Amino acid sequence: MLELLYQRRSVREFMPRDIAPAIVEKIIEGLLLSPSGRGKRPWEFIVVDNRDIIGKLSESKEHGSAFLKDAPLAVVILGNPELSDTWIEDTSIASAYALLMAESLGLGACWVQIRGRYHSSGILADSYIKDLLRMPKSLTVESVIAFGFPHKKPQPYTRDSLPFEKVHRNIY
Repeated sequence: MLELLYQRRSVREFMPRDIAPAIVEKIIEGLLLSPSGRGKRPWEFIVVDNRDIIGKLSESKEHGSAFLKDAPLAVVILGNPELSDTWIEDTSIASAYALLMAESLGLGACWVQIRGRYHSSGILADSYIKDLLRMPKSLTVESVIAFGFPHKKPQPYTRDSLPFEKVHRNIY
């Protein structure tokens, strides 16, 4: 697992190659194994492989989502605030699981933060995606995860690059 964590880096450039359905199913399984507070599972997922919809998702916020247009797969991570008060934490964990699943399957991935961000028209990015994907109003979009085969593999982290000065023991 530690080696996987060293290797995982955000990938924003993808090769024009589809992801096999069996690999998509593994990503879905990994998402469904994501833990949640009190086992409430306040998350849901929209798996998007339609290139036109992915192109529209790439316009979901003013900055930081354009690279989605080249991803062959996107997963929209949704939370239900009515189901659990830990929905933000739980959807964030699911998003992290998605990134780790991608790495374990030889894919690249990148998190696109949606909650609290704005579309270029001034509306919330969440509202833009809700309309685009015909989502129930009761759900909230935490993130969109882009998946694909990396155009180029980023260098892994090294132990020397880790900020150990941020670790405190027993007291600050």
